[in-house]
Amino acid sequence: MSNVLPKLSNESCRKARLSRDPRFDGKFFIGVLTTGIFCRPICPAIAPKEENVRYFDSAVSASSAGLRPCLRCRPDSAPNSSAWKGTRTTLERALTLIEGGVLSGNDGIDIEALSDRLGISSRYLRQLFSDNFGTSPKKYAQFRDLMFAKQLLHQTNLTVTQIAFAAGFNSVRRFNESFKQTLKLTPTALRKTTQKSAKSGKGTDKMAQITDGVMLTLFFAYRPPLNWTRQMAFYRLRMVDKMEWELDGEGYGRCFQFGEARGYFEASHQAEKNRFKVNIYLASSDHLASLKDITMQIRRLLDLDADMDKIETVLASTAIMTKDMIKGLRLPGTWSVFEAGCRAVLGQQVSIIQATALLNTLVKAYGDNVTISAKQVVLFPTPEAIAAASLDELKMPGARKAALNALGLFVSENPDGAVDEWLSIKGIGPWTLAYAKMRGLSDPDILLCSDLVVKKKVLSLYQQGVEPDIHNKQANTLSRVDYSELTDRLTEQASPWGSYLTFQLWNLA
Repeated sequence: MSNVLPKLSNESCRKARLSRDPRFDGKFFIGVLTTGIFCRPICPAIAPKEENVRYFDSAVSASSAGLRPCLRCRPDSAPNSSAWKGTRTTLERALTLIEGGVLSGNDGIDIEALSDRLGISSRYLRQLFSDNFGTSPKKYAQFRDLMFAKQLLHQTNLTVTQIAFAAGFNSVRRFNESFKQTLKLTPTALRKTTQKSAKSGKGTDKMAQITDGVMLTLFFAYRPPLNWTRQMAFYRLRMVDKMEWELDGEGYGRCFQFGEARGYFEASHQAEKNRFKVNIYLASSDHLASLKDITMQIRRLLDLDADMDKIETVLASTAIMTKDMIKGLRLPGTWSVFEAGCRAVLGQQVSIIQATALLNTLVKAYGDNVTISAKQVVLFPTPEAIAAASLDELKMPGARKAALNALGLFVSENPDGAVDEWLSIKGIGPWTLAYAKMRGLSDPDILLCSDLVVKKKVLSLYQQGVEPDIHNKQANTLSRVDYSELTDRLTEQASPWGSYLTFQLWNLA
């Protein structure tokens, strides 16, 4: 059969599916024409004959071809693919907005408004989605909502009504109709299938009964490699008491606020299954409407959708990462870009230990103490709280306190303002801005050239690369090397994965 996958060949897909290689999970899907279903490359079912197979680069493309998702491997649980990242900017921006719910729910906008936000015509937007996914932007958004709903039906005991609204639908009737039309099964029938599987010992953890709020368990898959030891060490060194915590050395927990929703999550690494078991606690069932956004934030924070094989191939081609690369090193995010900005301001010209002490003092003094599911937590201070704070508790220069106040005021007055506009704030420079974008927005292409640790390590690795030949003119002139020119080349070589090079350099230092 012909292959609709733009990058991988049929033969590559065939080898990956027959070996059930988890590194390809989410990068393509297998359509089985004889059964009318589509699967992940890691599906445990007996492999179909090649003549009965067709390959797709996304779940929505497979669904648009009339196939329904497999109930065994559950394509709704696959890590997201970012094959277009850094190469199809307009499409990437559109997907980010759509997956953030811009077309869903009561507040959803129409295609024309989305096109205006992207700076393109609605006709061109529709053509982009037709060429890449074989469907319209609206149907793509609806499919993503349905796949999230399917995940909740499989993995939780939330009612169908709760799931409908959590997935962004305005009515249960509309949800049921769309679910049956697209996935060829009703939500109730799928729930019965899942319950039958659970009784046979194949089920997953469900929603626990708690005295207040809601607790549910979801499983977040990723493509290996993932160096959780290094990632957890990064979090541990910068941890804020009662806002973040470690789970027996294998997991990470933290509290959060997303709009009106308050809660916390605990993510336990299950390395043998290439996934995290994530318990999410919400202060109220009314906050379920934000569940999809919250799960996306957790995936971003843990960087679970990164294609590390692709990233590491690019980094290995740079002038300095020929042999020392640490496998599986991802971007440890923060909950919000405002939090990342505050961390950056507090970290200016001080050690990590000093910055973390200041951060703990800030959160303790100005964060909200709340109880969620019998657990005492402290939420990160709001921009309004920081704007009005005296900051007398912080032992640091007055100019840096003023910058923190000004940042809080700017974000509180411009909640949807572009992060680049922070440069207008006195005390916020390029390093602070870049750090905030790298950790708070998970921008993949930030090489922090002005960072002293990065600079020292770049020059050290560069020296190692040219020293073997003592007569090499380049080695003899190392002391006069133009660091700006060197990092300009590195930035170009590492693009669009400069942030991953930054973390490599920090970890190698």
